[in-house]
Amino acid sequence: MAGNQQSLAELVSFLESFPEPHILCDRSYRILAANAAYRASCRDQAEVTGRKCFEVSHRYGVPCDQAGESCPLQRSLQSGQRERVLHLHYTAHGESFENIELSPIRDASGDIVYYIEKLEPLPGATGLADIKGLIGRSPAFIAMMELIARVAPSDASVLLQGESGTGKELVANAIHQLSRRAKQPFVAVDCSGLPETLFESALFGHERGAFTGATTRTTGLVEAASGGTLFLDELGDIPLSIQVKLLRLLETGTYRRVGSPGLRKSEVRVVSATHRPLAEMVGEGLFRQDLFYRLNIFPIHLPPLRQRDDDVLLLAETLLERLSAGRSPRRLSPEAASWLRRYHYPGNVRELRNILERACLLCDGDEIRRQHLPLELATTGAQPSSAKSLPPTRRDFPDGDADSLAKSVRDFKGSRQALASHLGLSERTLYRRLKALAGQRD
Repeated sequence: MAGNQQSLAELVSFLESFPEPHILCDRSYRILAANAAYRASCRDQAEVTGRKCFEVSHRYGVPCDQAGESCPLQRSLQSGQRERVLHLHYTAHGESFENIELSPIRDASGDIVYYIEKLEPLPGATGLADIKGLIGRSPAFIAMMELIARVAPSDASVLLQGESGTGKELVANAIHQLSRRAKQPFVAVDCSGLPETLFESALFGHERGAFTGATTRTTGLVEAASGGTLFLDELGDIPLSIQVKLLRLLETGTYRRVGSPGLRKSEVRVVSATHRPLAEMVGEGLFRQDLFYRLNIFPIHLPPLRQRDDDVLLLAETLLERLSAGRSPRRLSPEAASWLRRYHYPGNVRELRNILERACLLCDGDEIRRQHLPLELATTGAQPSSAKSLPPTRRDFPDGDADSLAKSVRDFKGSRQALASHLGLSERTLYRRLKALAGQRD
């Protein structure tokens, strides 16, 4: 018994040697000790020893896994190993995303008796404050943020996939801000907005006289991003003729300016994004397979807003603050808040912002009511946002399942473009399948 007390005292003393917040807890979530850094990080500054870790960090009355989150202690009990998760914690500075690393401590017989938990705040990443527009606390959002936190410190290529309006550039910028390149340039390239004739010049630059109108030497976006992050938005729109040159850049770190025979070096991290099904485009010969594999090292799926219904009102509150134009932010009436939570947002966060901006222009008072929201969407989009109310996605039925495709077309309340995006198909592929479906019925 005395030996156990001595070992525990040694562990407590050991925690104080760390500059990062650390706690020692038992298998029942009870905090046995906390170092000075942890106590300073607590929001209420009350004594933490003897309290449950989920009570202090989350203000929960039950463990994290019973509140819809991933519990590192339960995961470690199952795996017997060190576990790491991303959590939203209450701190002295408000809510903050933090990396949680939990290490088991075993006794002489090999049984886990204690855990040491280390907290590492993500620089600039918060839950309620603005991290370049990334705001949320829903399970789908937290899962995405955990992937961002894991990949950001590396130089791995990241492919962001998700519907239009889900905030792919915001996520790309967050990856940059959380990386060692944060003080270097972040350069975004809108691949859909560049004509093929100018694409190579815009990306790699050109020499004077390289083509008609090239009166000066021009630096390309790759060179402008040197040492930082190059974000390729709408990757699926890159012409095939440019894809091979982009592949060379990724594999060798070299490129050529248009009109120059000499190779130039560039050290950039590439983050790309698309709402188009690249794997399908590879099969159709519209995208190079080798480039796809090179860019798809670490894919991250951005959840649509209809899968983040817990975040809708949180986002709405933040957006209303931005739209207040120097006056007190407008508030939502219960009826308006209910409608916003039920609407399924085919345009995602971008559409939510547009709806709120329109409502602010129509509202003369301090409260946004149901009549300030778009009445024309009442019958076309105000459906429960749960997955059960939506038509199946491409993952829900195999290729060639005509009945499932027909049901999707019948049940989906939106444009063909929105349906294609929901199913994870290109519009061209959707129309081809619809044509084949019509042929089967003739």
